[in-house]
Amino acid sequence: MQVDNIIRVFFDPHIIASVLPQLLSHGLVNTLVLTVFAVVIGLLLGLVIAMMLLARTRWLRWPARVFVDVFRGLPGVLTIFIVGLGLPLAGLDVFGRNTYPYAVVAIGIIESAYIGEIFRSGIQSVAAGQMEAARSLGLSYWAAMRHVRIPQGIRRVLPALTGQIIITIKETALVYVLGLTATQQELFSLSQSGSSQYASMTPVVVAGVIYLALTIPLTHFVNWLDRRLQRGPAPTPASDAERPAPQAVIAEG
Repeated sequence: MQVDNIIRVFFDPHIIASVLPQLLSHGLVNTLVLTVFAVVIGLLLGLVIAMMLLARTRWLRWPARVFVDVFRGLPGVLTIFIVGLGLPLAGLDVFGRNTYPYAVVAIGIIESAYIGEIFRSGIQSVAAGQMEAARSLGLSYWAAMRHVRIPQGIRRVLPALTGQIIITIKETALVYVLGLTATQQELFSLSQSGSSQYASMTPVVVAGVIYLALTIPLTHFVNWLDRRLQRGPAPTPASDAERPAPQAVIAEG
């Protein structure tokens, strides 16, 4: 029957029981490791890129703009392929034959281009009057940026940053093009190997469920955080000392 074929191909319980432990113990762990390190690189490099985009001199702005345009314009899989395989071929084999760090660097570079634009938009959204007030108090330009403008700008783009982390989780699936070893394989690579081994799509479906278990809660968190920031902090009830005293009633007559 058609239903039996669908279950056998996509939801075979025996294959699920066989591949699930490895997908969780190796695939999920490697996916999370790739995501964490790539996000750290993206945040640090992205902040530098944002500051360059906001710099007064064009010799800082132009290279940053070219960087952002290039790595936002290229397909992610192409960037990962160029960095992961191209750099060792060019003699820049700083990580030796270990392709795992190249994958981290490649995804981090991609994310830094997007995160840099996110930071730039957030920082520019802060009113210029706040910078002027900070400068009038004696702060230098960079001190005012560090203490006043950057913290407020980052707070405003927290939902967008969280959304970018969700994209990073999904982009880790692209590192399969680098041919990672069995111990380095993330969710998609491992499920693809299982799919070839069992001649079934069940391992890929299981990997998809794990991806959803990661991304759906984060998506709802982004929506909640966005609504929370738009409402602002909840007002705290005033204490008795802070409440205005009731006006006395003036008796007539």
